[in-house]
Amino acid sequence: MSTLRNKVQLIGHVGNDPEIVNLESGKKLAKFSIATNESYKNSKGEKITDTQWHNIVAWGKTAELIESYVPKGKEVGIEGKLTSRSYEDKEGIKRYVTEVICNEILLMGK
Repeated sequence: MSTLRNKVQLIGHVGNDPEIVNLESGKKLAKFSIATNESYKNSKGEKITDTQWHNIVAWGKTAELIESYVPKGKEVGIEGKLTSRSYEDKEGIKRYVTEVICNEILLMGK
């Protein structure tokens, strides 16, 4: 069990054009979401599709690749780790976010 670690692999479609941030240090940050779909049949035999949205964050060379080659709608494979953080919104309400920190991306489809 000591070899298990925080690792996530997802295949899905990009839900929005990635937001690219150029930091003062010269590093790039890419933020976007992907949708994953799972289909099953309910008790009536009807096909049901469950869509889950995942927030993705990428840094450095991975962010540069995303900026150049990943538009809205593109199918991608993501590998990374889960991270959680909190922040206060404009109204002072504490919000919690879970994100995938992407360390590898696979461009799929055409």
